[in-house]
Amino acid sequence: MALPRRLLPLFLRRGGRLPSSPAPAPTPVRALSTAALPVDALAAEEEDDSITIKGVRISGRPLYLDMQATTPVDPRVLDAMLPFYLSRYGNPHSRTHLYGWESDAAVEEARARVARLIGADPREIFFTSGATECNNIAVKGVMHFYRDRRRHVITTQTEHKCVLDSCRYLQQEGFEVTYLPVRPDGLIDVAQLADAIRPDTGLVSVMAVNNEIGVVQPLEEIGRICREKGVPFHTDAAQALGKIPIDVNQMGIGLMSLSAHKIYGPKGVGALYLRRRPRIRVEPQMSGGGQERGIRSGTVPTPIVVGFGAACEIAAKEMDYDERRVSALQQRLLDGIRSKVDDVVINGSMEHRYAGNLNLSFAYVEGESLLMGLKEVAVSSGSACTSASLEPSYVLRALGVDEDMAHTSIRFGIGRFTTEEEVDRATELTVHQVLKLREMSPLYEMAKAGIDIKSIQWSQH
Repeated sequence: MALPRRLLPLFLRRGGRLPSSPAPAPTPVRALSTAALPVDALAAEEEDDSITIKGVRISGRPLYLDMQATTPVDPRVLDAMLPFYLSRYGNPHSRTHLYGWESDAAVEEARARVARLIGADPREIFFTSGATECNNIAVKGVMHFYRDRRRHVITTQTEHKCVLDSCRYLQQEGFEVTYLPVRPDGLIDVAQLADAIRPDTGLVSVMAVNNEIGVVQPLEEIGRICREKGVPFHTDAAQALGKIPIDVNQMGIGLMSLSAHKIYGPKGVGALYLRRRPRIRVEPQMSGGGQERGIRSGTVPTPIVVGFGAACEIAAKEMDYDERRVSALQQRLLDGIRSKVDDVVINGSMEHRYAGNLNLSFAYVEGESLLMGLKEVAVSSGSACTSASLEPSYVLRALGVDEDMAHTSIRFGIGRFTTEEEVDRATELTVHQVLKLREMSPLYEMAKAGIDIKSIQWSQH
């Protein structure tokens, strides 16, 4: 017997089912979620933890030691973000109701937290999509704004690709660029920098902490020289924020590029520090609605900006603790490898270095073979932005590292959530793989026999 049409919705909402209607379809099993999985499916998943990706099968997820590429989101950061996805979802630029007001207040609080971490005024912080966009705004924006008087840029050979490519873009427009070399330890010669500054120099751009080798440039000295010469100093501090102390006033920094996902925050958000006094002007690189005071148009993404602010607040409180812990883990990793493997070279200065970045070259071992053998450890051979290239790292080549040694480099990235057990396991696997590859290397056998490999004249066939 059919129900009256007006009662049908109520009947179905209360779980009823008409006698003539078919049985409901079973809930589909979703590959990317366990929320709707039946108990037996979950049990089956737990029994087989193996993973196959790109044809490689491993017993489980690898240990993560690639913290320079990105970091996991701190759970405290995620907690701060969630309300702005679920209930406080207003557009921060909506000025006529509560939803917009509370999002705007959250954005401004995040701006203040980022500013506090670097000793800046909140009005000097402009949110962007990340450090790459910041670098583009800083390098291109400054030079375009002052193009009538300033036609010269100074940077280094070891900068991030986005800075180097921005400089090459300016060269195509007729600007001149000086690419300073670095010493074998990865640091620039500040006297050489001072000599390179000209009356028409519009910008000096030097990375704070190198993403491949972890060396910390002498920011305060560079800032002092730039201040004396009246030239804006820009630094890409994506790898430095929250890891080493930064004070933009003490260091004489005029522009600085920042990123959230390098400090346990969300991906997709960064910030540009732009000094107010003496004021530095930039030409915006994107047209839009004038958000971020016209420097970076587009709706500010409240949830991830809030996450960025939370990550900065945590970093400010825990930087000293994190540094001590990461330094101890780095020493544990280095000692463990060196105690069992010879001919290991550290790339970059050990004295002026962020401890979470350890770049090692293993003589007589091909780097890609070593990476493929370390399937249980997520490490890299250099910058994630250039990992598709088969060429040896341009950063290592700038240090004067031989091409064969540059090809053998592995970057170990240690962070806040890395454990001693992970470091010990990574050490064990690295040592095993290096020794295994050297057993198959005739070059290693010749070197151990006292033959100078570089003196050999190899014939070509």
